[in-house]
Amino acid sequence: MLVRMTTNAEEPQPPPRRRAPAGAAVLREDVTEAIRAAVFEELAAVGYARMSIEGIARRAGVGKTAVYRRWRSKLHLVLDLVSAIAVQGLPAPDTGSLEGDLRLLYEVTSRALRHPVASQILPDLQAEAARNPDIAEALQKALREGQDGVAKGVVAAAQERGEMRPGVDHALALDLISGPLYWRSVVIRNPKLPKGHLAALARATTAALRAL
Repeated sequence: MLVRMTTNAEEPQPPPRRRAPAGAAVLREDVTEAIRAAVFEELAAVGYARMSIEGIARRAGVGKTAVYRRWRSKLHLVLDLVSAIAVQGLPAPDTGSLEGDLRLLYEVTSRALRHPVASQILPDLQAEAARNPDIAEALQKALREGQDGVAKGVVAAAQERGEMRPGVDHALALDLISGPLYWRSVVIRNPKLPKGHLAALARATTAALRAL
């Protein structure tokens, strides 16, 4: 019987490794985060209307190409960041009482709204939202979804403890919980609170929620 000897040249060879196409550079996460931080700083400094990709790139210490690899325009960039806020949300308080949960939630939210960057960006985006429906939709989603999950958690915990009746209107509960601080900080832009204001607000909101 004839046995055919296989030479090395005839042995199956592994397929050649494909080279990444030109321009398909890996997007470094540290660069992405630097750009995101630069956007918040640029928004606070000059506002959305005057914000530019050039200014963002300069503040982030990167070239314009690095920004355009990630976002097509400043609108898409801002929409992406605003939408990300909704995903992050706020930590759900768990103090053991409705009033305690509200007090802690108000303290955390109040500190966030008093931050210099937030106090500059939110009013500017609210004004821009009146002219741009895409920003309006993204901002509404970010603000509502960022608070909605926490508010539902506060209400659900209160219902389990018997502090609120079941079947309350969650949208109305969210308005009662979140409305006062946003009114003061975003609408009338007076985030400075008098002494004891958050404790009084927590007591008043607790009474209102129990009356639903």
